[in-house]
Amino acid sequence: MTTRPAPRRPGGDALRRIGHPVPADDPADTSPHSFPDGGLWRTEVPSVESPEALAVVLAESERLGVPVHRVSQGSGVWMLTDAEIAEMVGACAERAVELCLFTGPRGTWDTGAATRTDSGGGGLRARGQDGLAGCVEDALRAVALGVRCLLVADEGVLWTLHRLREAGTLPADTTFKVSALIGPVNPAAYAVHERLGADSLNVPSDLTLAHLTEIRRVSRAPMDLYVEAPDDLGGYVRMYETAELIRRGAPLYLKFGLSRSAGLYPYGAHLREHALATARERVRRGRLVLDLLARHGADGGMSPVGSRNPGELHRFASDVEALRSS
Repeated sequence: MTTRPAPRRPGGDALRRIGHPVPADDPADTSPHSFPDGGLWRTEVPSVESPEALAVVLAESERLGVPVHRVSQGSGVWMLTDAEIAEMVGACAERAVELCLFTGPRGTWDTGAATRTDSGGGGLRARGQDGLAGCVEDALRAVALGVRCLLVADEGVLWTLHRLREAGTLPADTTFKVSALIGPVNPAAYAVHERLGADSLNVPSDLTLAHLTEIRRVSRAPMDLYVEAPDDLGGYVRMYETAELIRRGAPLYLKFGLSRSAGLYPYGAHLREHALATARERVRRGRLVLDLLARHGADGGMSPVGSRNPGELHRFASDVEALRSS
């Protein structure tokens, strides 16, 4: 079992020397869970939208010494050609990096007007049978090209893809990652997503440390969290909390997002320079986070690069036998 990091408070030792009170940590807040390899945390570079952007990320990660466990793309499988997907699969395989692609149509891009109101309507969820079917089509196409991690933004899509995985229509080693844009915000919701088939779950970046502890009391499913969030997710920069995020939220994917940058989705060549520049800077942000962890003596416990197994998770019972015989 990996040694758990001691509670870290930036500036704590200096503040104690002058008699300034430093909040005490409760050891009971420490997550009891880890990845199957014993690691407490992994890394993810999000918004890697093309083979060219992926090449930048991989080159920068090598130059700056930033280990990368996973890269994810946000525009969707349907925004990439077969050749582009195959190139990204090959490049990630060479470096033992997991590639995660977003599935299908989403409510914010179709004709539904409610997503453009102040209420946001159903958000990114797949609207209607056609939306659901489009996500399934994307999943089937992606796994046929070698992708083994799919990003979903709809509970119905998640449950459907999980049932297809149980039935053998999708490979058994396919993993499903829940988007931050529908991420659960309480322990019960987190547990429900796990049981619907989620293998890792983005939680909104504004959850408190106490919220992470509450989640860890009901679920060990891997958690994804932006250490720095893009502006459309709040623009939060939580670098100084990273050690505590790991202690409370393990097993945890540290996501290196980027605030104060324009959106990329859906990506196309007209956004090329912006995509490459932000890809490069996301890796640099990762270096800053890793350096901070090292300065605080909290950089131990990382999973080996190439690890992707989420471990045994709780699931709702499905009609898998009926699916196999149909």
